[in-house]
Amino acid sequence: MKDIKSNLFVKNQVKIENFIQPFNQKISITSDKSLSIRCILLSSIAIGKSKIFNILESEDVLNALKIVRKIGVKFIKKKNFYEIYGVGINGFNIKKNLTLNAGNSGTLARCLPGLCSATRKNIKLIGDKSLSKRDFSRIIKPLSLFGVNIKSYNGLLPIKFLGSNFLRPINFFEDKGSAQVKTCIILSAINTPGITRIKALKSRDHTELLLKYLNYPITINKRENYDIIKLRGLNQFKSFNYHIPGDISSASFFIVLTLLSKNSELLIKDVNLNPSRLGILKILKQMNAKIMIINKQNYKGEFIGNIKIKSTSKFKSINCPAKLNSSAIDEFLLIFLVAAKSNGISSFSNLNELNKKESPRLDIAINFLRMIGIKVTRNKDNIKIYGNPKLKLCKSFHVKNFLKDHRIFMMSVIAALTFGGSWKINDKDSINTSFPNFLKIIKKLGGKIN
Repeated sequence: MKDIKSNLFVKNQVKIENFIQPFNQKISITSDKSLSIRCILLSSIAIGKSKIFNILESEDVLNALKIVRKIGVKFIKKKNFYEIYGVGINGFNIKKNLTLNAGNSGTLARCLPGLCSATRKNIKLIGDKSLSKRDFSRIIKPLSLFGVNIKSYNGLLPIKFLGSNFLRPINFFEDKGSAQVKTCIILSAINTPGITRIKALKSRDHTELLLKYLNYPITINKRENYDIIKLRGLNQFKSFNYHIPGDISSASFFIVLTLLSKNSELLIKDVNLNPSRLGILKILKQMNAKIMIINKQNYKGEFIGNIKIKSTSKFKSINCPAKLNSSAIDEFLLIFLVAAKSNGISSFSNLNELNKKESPRLDIAINFLRMIGIKVTRNKDNIKIYGNPKLKLCKSFHVKNFLKDHRIFMMSVIAALTFGGSWKINDKDSINTSFPNFLKIIKKLGGKIN
């Protein structure tokens, strides 16, 4: 039995012992996870048959499909799209005492209670070990104000909720800069008569853009640091067709891989260039990164285009503006790698949300940087990274115990291929939640991974 466990452990581990060689290629990236999940949820309450093309078939998105099926929504997988048969607002057919498993997906788990806020059946929501450590009090408060009966233990999963036939519109200040919380409130507002008003700190706005494309009665008044969102509930909307573009978060791994590699160029095609997601590009450009956006066009409210990247040998340190945090929240691990190779001291502030992700990413990132010999100082949620432009590793490293956080695994692979050294990285299967073909693309570019 011990040998079987040992073999399984080794199979779920990658070994990297060589720098990636120079490359000059074009790639397409995996589909946008945020848009995939939102399209599934919104098409489930549309009237009629929606066709969603290029859905990301990762564990998080497949869990979203499983859940909408369990609440009475039919879908059929075709060759290159999914047909989803919407049941309209408040049209779900939910069995008594239903348990729904969101797996690792914070987006799915936090949005689902809003989607089902008018359901008069008890629902229990669970998730995996990582998701069960994340904060759900941030959705419990606004849903309770709507009139949803929702309970948890210390704001963690599992949570139990019972919707209401008498939901009331709310005025709410979303002060976390969380698109998941904002979307939960918007979905509950759709189930609610009257006008709900949300003052929301800046965060990704895919949900609002989708609703505007669907001609839903929603208005967004953009201010410098927050948005004022108003929407009228109980307005049925028709089914729709949508093609999911590439994910900027997934593209970011290959942007940084190219920047840190020698004599390399890469073109990433058809990437979602939503302004609320472009923090990493703004930050890296300030650090002297050679990045260009080409062939940018508007698709149903979202911007899509190609990203061209060239190796960069001299990076500048940065005093990163905190206002860019929300638009780069999933990419800071990669930004820290570039800061490690920069000339000077890079400063980052107000990073508390990083520790509210699939793992305590800020804590893990600091330990990772120190492990590879980079000096990092910390004051609460503010850090300084002392860059070393000559960084070249020769030691052996073993990355483990990171709560199977997919982004920690992929960041470690990028570091191994560009910084040198001999690496063992555990939990290869963690990428299945968001980017199943990550290693396949790495190998296409010439990365040697055992």
